Amino acid sequence: MRYQSYLNTTGNIIEMYQGQEPLSIYLKKFFGANKKYGSKDRKYIASLCYAYFRFGKAAADGPLEENILAALFLSESSHNEVIHFIRPEWDEWIARPLEEKIAFLQLDVNKIFPYKQQLSAAVNHTSYCTSFLQQPKLFLRVRPNKKNIVVQKLQKAKIPLTLLEEDCIALSNATKLDDVIETDREAVIQDYNSQQVFNFLQHFTLEKNAVTAWDCCAASGGKSILLFDTLKRNVELTVSDIRLTILLNLHQRFNKAGIKNYNYFLADLTDPAFKFPELATKGTQGTMPLGSYQMIVCDAPCTGSGTWSRTPENLFYFKETAIDDFAARQQQIVSNVIPYLQTGGLLFYITCSVFKKENEDVANFIKEKFHLQLLQMELLKGYNIKADSMFVAVFTKP
Repeated sequence: MRYQSYLNTTGNIIEMYQGQEPLSIYLKKFFGANKKYGSKDRKYIASLCYAYFRFGKAAADGPLEENILAALFLSESSHNEVIHFIRPEWDEWIARPLEEKIAFLQLDVNKIFPYKQQLSAAVNHTSYCTSFLQQPKLFLRVRPNKKNIVVQKLQKAKIPLTLLEEDCIALSNATKLDDVIETDREAVIQDYNSQQVFNFLQHFTLEKNAVTAWDCCAASGGKSILLFDTLKRNVELTVSDIRLTILLNLHQRFNKAGIKNYNYFLADLTDPAFKFPELATKGTQGTMPLGSYQMIVCDAPCTGSGTWSRTPENLFYFKETAIDDFAARQQQIVSNVIPYLQTGGLLFYITCSVFKKENEDVANFIKEKFHLQLLQMELLKGYNIKADSMFVAVFTKP
């Protein structure tokens, strides 16, 4: 009866939840208001909820309970108590390859993500749909000269790890790191492909003077810390975002990351009347170059579709009209920031989207309207390696 109760509770949660906030936050509030659920109960119910939303738009087909069980069966790869109790005939299949399990259930995976015509050309639609049925990995980017200490701490905590590259570690998504490593100081929690967005700079010749760079949609500063490390600290940073709370988080992360001197400001870059403001400085002595940058990083607000395997509820509640809305915002943002790029400077246009209108179409807009020269354009596919998918286009101003 316990496992059937888990199913019933999951069904109730799914019917009450309307996507108004991240599922993780909604579940935390739900369990906070319903103290009868123990830690094991919460774990089972949460896994059932996430499994259901991994069915994406295909969840609209068939009975709710059947879809929950089918999604759980596909997303698990070893013995599962709920499946064993309710669908024991599936036990012999649960450890088989995902493709065989999909065929066994006769699932049309292409219904999970029905926006094939909107995808960037490099995305394999079926593979992308299938990727939603698996939980992605948690990735660490090791800070310079911290590899040995990070690996030793993970091993001491008996945390299984895979070293993908010299400074990239893959972990189970459920890994708890709070008491294991010093995040941001020793390693940054950052998706594998997010770590690759500045690969173009591997062949970048550092000048004697520090590079002036503006991270214009900085969020909590992950790309800025990556740029700081990639340029071997030889960078004078300016960061901006529209949200004060995000910038406050950025200040804390920068402090832990050892970034002491930088400019920052609040700005709505979707405002057609945007003008570069007077800057607040943190830790600087004297003045820093303002309003004219050798490098601009535009990690633009987007649908986030390349990350939805981490938050599958976003796919479930997604409305296709949002693509055009985000594309318009992205065009306005780049229109506002490009005038502050120096001749010969580099613009990095980045999204975590798989949609052409947010990616290649905005890149073409940049080329045609501002006559910037495209140096590199790539969709970093993460769906085959349990990572996010990212888009990056690098331009220079002739």
